[in-house]
Amino acid sequence: MKFCCLLLVALWLCVIDLGSSSERCDDWGVDTMTHKPVYNGEPAKIKCPLFEAFVKYNYSTAHSAGLTLIWYWIGRGQDLEEPINFRLPDNHISKEKDALWFRPAFLNDTGNYTCMLRNTTYCSKVAFPLEVVNKDPGSCVSQAIKPHEVLMYVYYTLVNLTCPDVEGFYPASTKPKVLWYKNCTPVHGFHEREPNGINLTFVIVRDVYGDDYTCAVSYRENGREFTLTRTLRVKVVGSPYNAMAPEIVTPNERVIYEVKAGEQLFLLCEVRFSFLKDSPKEVWWTIDGRNTEDVTDPKLTTSSTETSLSLGSVRIEKTLTIPKVKEPDLKRSYVCHAHNNNGTVDRQAMVKMKALVPRYTVELVCGLGATVLLVVLLTVIYHVYWLELVLFYRAHFGTDETILDGKEYDIYVSYARNAEEEEFVLLTLRGVLENEFGYKLCIFDRDSLPGGIVTDETLSFIQRSRRLLVVLSPNYVLQGTQALLELKAGLENMASRGTIKVILVQYKAIKKSKVKELQRAKAALTVIKWKGEKSTYPKGRFWKQLLVELPVKNRPKGSVDEYHVSSPSLRTI
Repeated sequence: MKFCCLLLVALWLCVIDLGSSSERCDDWGVDTMTHKPVYNGEPAKIKCPLFEAFVKYNYSTAHSAGLTLIWYWIGRGQDLEEPINFRLPDNHISKEKDALWFRPAFLNDTGNYTCMLRNTTYCSKVAFPLEVVNKDPGSCVSQAIKPHEVLMYVYYTLVNLTCPDVEGFYPASTKPKVLWYKNCTPVHGFHEREPNGINLTFVIVRDVYGDDYTCAVSYRENGREFTLTRTLRVKVVGSPYNAMAPEIVTPNERVIYEVKAGEQLFLLCEVRFSFLKDSPKEVWWTIDGRNTEDVTDPKLTTSSTETSLSLGSVRIEKTLTIPKVKEPDLKRSYVCHAHNNNGTVDRQAMVKMKALVPRYTVELVCGLGATVLLVVLLTVIYHVYWLELVLFYRAHFGTDETILDGKEYDIYVSYARNAEEEEFVLLTLRGVLENEFGYKLCIFDRDSLPGGIVTDETLSFIQRSRRLLVVLSPNYVLQGTQALLELKAGLENMASRGTIKVILVQYKAIKKSKVKELQRAKAALTVIKWKGEKSTYPKGRFWKQLLVELPVKNRPKGSVDEYHVSSPSLRTI
């Protein structure tokens, strides 16, 4: 009797143990490793993650072992997990073996879906998130879904871009309709990119072809139309055949770091890595052969930045900082190292003490700089104000040229008669030079006596004048004998005896002239140009240039100064 009681107690404990074990369930949490949002109104499926990573069964062996797969879900904003009702009126959620299907998925389907595998003695479960999103307004995609990145090697030919994760959605006997887009623009007639069903063929891969490509796969199932939208981000990278070992740009033999004791030292290591798939990109500094990570000096710090370049290349900058340099620090060896799967390279930074500049050298440099600056300043002033300086000197220190030279006239004016130049000479030139500046002009038509011989009187006037002022114009060349006689006589007198100086004033430009005397005069003498209204002001540049060429004459006290003239009321101009 006692033995029977003990046997009943043991059986009861076993039943309790079995019951308690059936209540325990291995919870693997939420599997987010393959989580990816899906579009509202498009088909979606969730494969139970238990059979892929967490348990030893596949669906068939689990079913044969008497395990049952049960689905639960928690909607967004809800607290309680509840079984999925597969008998809803719209019938858009169904289970098929180890997968949960949505035909299609809607926004209110967003939540965590739990698949539980259990029997009376075993239980295991894991949750999987489903996020349903709308496409962006006016776009064929949503920024919430990050495209899968696909690498393509530049200049490779006949490369296929395959629309991902669409097989298994439509029946094998169904041929879906596929449209390709680049940044939501239909790929139709694109250069060197040809749609071919679920493949987009790149005839040749070029750097500029890197972009987002979207495929829209449409098919019919059970009388209903469905569409799947997938986006791939093509990244064009350098060919593996062109990949090289790292290239150290800095430091190099042309860069020398000069510092003074107590200053801060920045050592930059700039390295360029060409694209090499699954290759490390390592940059580090060593000091006297030891990695900076193994140096215990707390004042040493390193920082790193990485910049993406074209075709998948990368620039990495590693900076080693020494806050306060001491003389022993400058005697150490600083070497930059870089490594990838194609090799390891290194280069030493050149560091030396900055030479102190003696004080007297600084003073000499400052004095020389001040002198050079003064010379430049005076040169600029001279080039800008040389006319004013010359006229100022003539007015105050110039020697009177008219004393005892035997000349009667200051200026003989040669010009084209019976033309508009005659008005310019008689009104403008004569008015300013005689009335304002006090020069005595000889004008042939005004000062010659009737009945005289023109040639003799012309030569006589020129010999009695200190300057020959020639007013050049197209009419002057066409004037003929007297004008050319005046020019020739003045040039010969100037060349042989030097008792007269020829001044050329261009009233109007002469395009071409066959007169040799005029060609020689324009080549050897400065031509003062009359610029119409701009030249009428007596203190303007035209009159200053003309005054420099005219004779220096001492003015009686109280008369008009050569340079500091009052502004005339040119009633005759």
